[in-house]
Amino acid sequence: MGHHHTHDHDHPHSHENVEPSDATDAGVPDEELSPSALSRRNLLRSAGLLGTGAAASTVLTAPSTASADTRSSSSGERRAGYLWLAGDHHIHTQYSSDAMYRVIDQVRHGNAYGLDWMVITDHGGATHARIGVDKVNPDIRAARDEVRDTLVFQGLEWNIPGAEHATVFVHPGRHEVGVLKQFENDYDGSVKNASDNTPANEALAIAGLTFLKKQVDKGRVDDALFLANHPARRGVDSPHEIRAWRDAAPGIAIGFEGAPGHQAAGIPEPNGGGGGRGFYEGSPSANSFPGYPLESYRTWGGFDWMTSTVGGLWDSLLAEGKSWSISANSDCHVVWADTAERGPDSNFDLNGRYNDPVHNGTILTSAGDFWPGFYSRTNVGASRQSYAAVMSGMRAGRIWVDHGHLIDGIDVQVRRAGHGPSGATIGGVLRVKRGAAVELVVTVDLAQQPNWAQFVPRLARVDVVRGDVTGKASDRDTFSAPTARVASSFEVPAGAAKRFSFKLSLGKIEKSGYVRLRGTDGKRTATGLNGAAVDAHGPALDVVGDADPWNDLWFYTNPVWVVVD
Repeated sequence: MGHHHTHDHDHPHSHENVEPSDATDAGVPDEELSPSALSRRNLLRSAGLLGTGAAASTVLTAPSTASADTRSSSSGERRAGYLWLAGDHHIHTQYSSDAMYRVIDQVRHGNAYGLDWMVITDHGGATHARIGVDKVNPDIRAARDEVRDTLVFQGLEWNIPGAEHATVFVHPGRHEVGVLKQFENDYDGSVKNASDNTPANEALAIAGLTFLKKQVDKGRVDDALFLANHPARRGVDSPHEIRAWRDAAPGIAIGFEGAPGHQAAGIPEPNGGGGGRGFYEGSPSANSFPGYPLESYRTWGGFDWMTSTVGGLWDSLLAEGKSWSISANSDCHVVWADTAERGPDSNFDLNGRYNDPVHNGTILTSAGDFWPGFYSRTNVGASRQSYAAVMSGMRAGRIWVDHGHLIDGIDVQVRRAGHGPSGATIGGVLRVKRGAAVELVVTVDLAQQPNWAQFVPRLARVDVVRGDVTGKASDRDTFSAPTARVASSFEVPAGAAKRFSFKLSLGKIEKSGYVRLRGTDGKRTATGLNGAAVDAHGPALDVVGDADPWNDLWFYTNPVWVVVD
């Protein structure tokens, strides 16, 4: 089930070099450019050397979605004009204090399990900041050269001052190590002893994001992104902090994990560790936001409560009319049912790494992780397979995620009724005049091959979630969106073989809003936390010690926006 397409960089150079700028390529739209490339393009425009145009800065000010890009690609079928590239932005190696695999081990596995891009995110901390950032880079560069059809980013898992963890990664280039090292030394909550939830530490987090933005603006790195990891696990990411990250660096801070890694952690004993799915098994602490309910400390259908609750925190962020993406990844440290252990005579504190893992013959049933690409995927709509295009696609919100390879693909179009096939797809904006009739057209490619648990997943139902854009939240700590609800549900017929399609009239649009999708295998459902009128058949609370991840599969898409002019 591996993948063997070629990509734009199948030529003999080292990937640590910065890619050629796309600024002068008229075939690359503004929204596909990194901030530095867009700056260069705008400079050329101002000099009269390029045509005019403007990039979208917010959803409400974004231009109408252009017609689909129909350029062909050697890497496979495009949907809505984009290559949908599977990836994982949260992976640890022997340079993390609690992991053990080599970079090449992770990249080979990710490539074999179908990933087009990956981010190495070893834990921030004193030893990593002092040694690890430098040491892991040659291994990443070697993996880029050895496994050429999977893009390998370097990043780190940032201890956000005053909050949880986050993926931070940058576009490859000669300053990638320097920027990440300076960022970690100056702004990591562990390095700076700034973990407690205090105003000063929250300010330090904002300063860190501002630092990243400046590095991009100055062209020191071509791009940088931030996604908060396992945001509800310990309740320490308060709503106002999330809003502050988003607003401080809207081109950098783009979202959070919709589904955490560690999905094998809930497999019952004796075959598994019998813990909480995603290692979501804790309870509130002194640093937790007091408004969060106890249910938020567990996953629901393998997804974080902030995402899985219709009308919850994710919807409350979207209701402000600002893009905020979700993702799914492995958070791979130690793999369930593997037979390796850390190399003998390791001294992490001295060397900044564990020695290469060795086979020990013992099956690790207590481990909670799957290999990258084995179970969780973040699928990004990119104009092509390149580092810049993947980052631009993520920033644009062209993301859908799934577990267990529940579906093979999805095509989402929101368009004016009776105006042909062209519309807005995931992450996009359809601008209409008030009262215009709008419709949703969805085609899901059903899974055709066994997943890595050796069965063909069966999609049972697709839910359409709608919400209004109500503007900036007056209370920055709100985590509810009263207008969001499951508007319609579509059962997949038992006889559906390859594709499942439906069309839904969204009616005459009187106010701006968004539409997002959710699908399930239908094996575990429950009434949502906000009641049956909001979500009658949502994901069920995962039970600690009894959560087989293969028998509870879901997919989610980012929203498509409909904006009334």
